[in-house]
Amino acid sequence: MRLRIREFVIRLIDIIGALIGLIISAVPVFITSLFVKKDGGDIFFKQERIGQHGKHFVMWKIRSMVVDAEIIRKSLIGQSDVNGMFKMKDDPRITPVGKFIRKHSLDELPQFWNVLKGEMSLVGPRPALEEEFKKYTELEKGRLKVKPGLTGLWQVSGRSNVDFDTMIALDLDYIARRSVWLNIVILAKTVWLILPSDKNGAY
Repeated sequence: MRLRIREFVIRLIDIIGALIGLIISAVPVFITSLFVKKDGGDIFFKQERIGQHGKHFVMWKIRSMVVDAEIIRKSLIGQSDVNGMFKMKDDPRITPVGKFIRKHSLDELPQFWNVLKGEMSLVGPRPALEEEFKKYTELEKGRLKVKPGLTGLWQVSGRSNVDFDTMIALDLDYIARRSVWLNIVILAKTVWLILPSDKNGAY
């Protein structure tokens, strides 16, 4: 019963938070879109990710990279700064506008739609790519017990400055301690960190 109540409250907060987020982010998304469109190509970038219990879903972002980024990515995989997932601090695919919106997490704003649809939660583990998921150990697959989040314990603990094993440990720790209060704390820390971009570890 407690578990059901907890999940009901978390989902309720997700719906309310996503609706508020979509309304508040409408203007920033519109302004950002004008700059992104100048580079040519689509404003939004969608990518298939692995959600709760291994279910596939399409995650939305504002495009922060060059149009053929996914093709170029194949030649850069060996240069990843993080083992277990592809992440480059000086990714050559990122546009000048993209660098700014990534630093301030503006590219993530469309994911409020994923939260509203129930594919993601406001708080949870980072949604994995198919190629990352295929390499997961049984322990690492444990992070799929809950919905992936727009933010999470990993994001407020250093984000890209944290290695893959630590990220997994933080995700599993979050799942073990998951509660409405912990979600509120993580959300508050996310808001606190999102503007001083030198501290949030985003790139």
